[in-house]
Amino acid sequence: MTVVRADARTGRLVRSAAEPRAAQVTPELAQLIDRIAAEHGVERALVDSVILTESNYNPSAVSPKGAIGLMQLIPSTAKRFGVTDAFNVAENIQGGVRYLRFLLDYFQNDYPKTIAAYNAGEAAVDRFHGIPPYAETRNYVSTVAQNLKAARAKQETKTASAAPLHREPVKTVIAFTGADGKLYYRTP
Repeated sequence: MTVVRADARTGRLVRSAAEPRAAQVTPELAQLIDRIAAEHGVERALVDSVILTESNYNPSAVSPKGAIGLMQLIPSTAKRFGVTDAFNVAENIQGGVRYLRFLLDYFQNDYPKTIAAYNAGEAAVDRFHGIPPYAETRNYVSTVAQNLKAARAKQETKTASAAPLHREPVKTVIAFTGADGKLYYRTP
């Protein structure tokens, strides 16, 4: 993976090799991904898995094939889904999620085909009636699937930890007036 930066002396964009780093997901970025995924009805865990696999959350990432940004949009895909600046984080996510939504609809929510098409294009998936026999695409589908499984498990853990640990069962309470005229309560 490479990173594009402006040369301080010339102002020109220069590609350089990116050093692997831990994924950086700020609360603002997490909220942006949540919002865009929800707007398009795409599972947040899928979006996270694609971003993690594509760029490791590096908004400056550029692939050797010219894919750009967090969701590694190639220029034709960016244009197709309304992205004018693929380095703009919000636009990049918006375009990538629109593409995922399109693929999910096109492949009738078949995640392996959708993920394969995100990497190799829907025409390749159609041509091979499934995941193309390309090593890169097969590895990509496997990696995204592993990331998706981990992201779902993380979400389940968050949901479980947010729930109360112990709930008392709801008991019916019966109110009655005793022979002495006082109000009494009891459970059945």
